[in-house]
Amino acid sequence: MCLWWMLLSVARFLKTRKTIIMLLPDNIHPENTVYFNGAFVLQVLQEKPVQSYFELFEKVKKIKNMAYTMFILCLDWLFLLNVAQINEHGEVELCS
Repeated sequence: MCLWWMLLSVARFLKTRKTIIMLLPDNIHPENTVYFNGAFVLQVLQEKPVQSYFELFEKVKKIKNMAYTMFILCLDWLFLLNVAQINEHGEVELCS
């Protein structure tokens, strides 16, 4: 039972560590991270605080050529940080 609990704890730690490594990798360029690309999404949201997903993506794409999957990861990150939210109309909104 003790060994099982220890293995479970190690598995949880490694899962958490993988998530951190994914967000802040040390083996690729910083311009490929969620943090770096999230700054561009945040910059566009600060210019116009309420936008649709696709309007926001088009504006971000003009500034930084970003894949749609990276854009969604950045939005998820901003939602988790309580920087952005979805309003009642289904648009992305900058939190105050």
